[in-house]
Amino acid sequence: MPIIEVNHLTKEYQLGHISSLKDTALNTLRRMTFQPTQEREQFKALDDVNFHINEGEVVGIIGHNGAGKSTLLKHLANISKPTKGEVIVRGSVAPLIEVGAGVNPELTGRENIFLNGAILGIPKKIIKSKLDEIIEFSELEQFIDTPVKRYSSGMTVKLGFSIATSMDADILIIDEVLAVGDLAFQRKCFDRMESLINKQGKTVLLVSHNIRQVARMCTRTILLNHGKIYQDGNPDQVCTSFYDENNKKILSRATTGKSHSDNDTIKIISIETISADGQEIGSINSGDSLNIKIKIHVLKEIIKPEIVVGTHTTDFVYLTANSTDISEKIENLAQGLHEIIFTHNHYPLKPGSYGVRMNVFDQNRNPVFSGENLTFFSVNTSIIESKEPPLRLLNLKGNFKIRKI
Repeated sequence: MPIIEVNHLTKEYQLGHISSLKDTALNTLRRMTFQPTQEREQFKALDDVNFHINEGEVVGIIGHNGAGKSTLLKHLANISKPTKGEVIVRGSVAPLIEVGAGVNPELTGRENIFLNGAILGIPKKIIKSKLDEIIEFSELEQFIDTPVKRYSSGMTVKLGFSIATSMDADILIIDEVLAVGDLAFQRKCFDRMESLINKQGKTVLLVSHNIRQVARMCTRTILLNHGKIYQDGNPDQVCTSFYDENNKKILSRATTGKSHSDNDTIKIISIETISADGQEIGSINSGDSLNIKIKIHVLKEIIKPEIVVGTHTTDFVYLTANSTDISEKIENLAQGLHEIIFTHNHYPLKPGSYGVRMNVFDQNRNPVFSGENLTFFSVNTSIIESKEPPLRLLNLKGNFKIRKI
């Protein structure tokens, strides 16, 4: 029997401003006289959503902003009530829906630990036995008897995460909080999550915009789109589909010359990826050469400049960066038009869409120009490469040698 059942779940909200006193009175009069009333437009945050989750599954929920992810989790945590349909949860739930959710700001950190444990139905004796573990993990020993209202948002999340993941709840619901806090604490959170998943077999629902983390940690992924389930299945396939859809949107909106130049020294005229014979192309095959042609207008002479050209993913993971200081020093960039052609002889990136960036520094390494998303290009795959595991960034060839010893 599934530990969670969601059957025909629909949640509607009314759009628009609250009615004035006059509109309210007129609507009341219309109802009394059985006339049509002027109702505000209905918005379906969730639209006939159906799925079941079995005990021990780790389910990632992804989608664009406003897709209904957080609304869905609030129904699973019994924080919100559906307009239609039903949610059946068989077991105790430890929700960590947002910063500070479930934490009373007027109580101290220690008091909140006991409060949350009591809400989950955990005996006081058990909470006491876990108290030191929770406090130690939260790294809040010095502040544990201070009211939470004096905590920073990061401290509040540390406390909330420590409580939620230390209590013996059957289901853990987490919404975007893994991205809060310092990097060291994030690493601790990921380690704790993997322990809950791999060693304790907890049922976990995770909402995150960190798609790579979802693909790595989850056993199943649900992709929501405008309140409906667009895809439900293997995390690699669903996350790849989400990436592809987003990349298509990015490419359809892409324009050249986007930059963050702080002065009037350099202007981008054009930037494009080209073939070996100089023709403009929008894509290459993985492993082929990547040729980038940039035309710039130098408005003020730059003495001994350094030019850096690089590539990045559409979510700004920097992939490559090459400097003229390493390959070909430049004495000066005189006023006027200049053409830069940069080549990667072998570009082994996995299939997908990527952006081009460029930085220009003066002789004192002060930035003269900085630009990202200057243009986009696609990397294609062959039939053989399509069989490679999806969780990778590079298409690097390798050989196995296996022998019995």
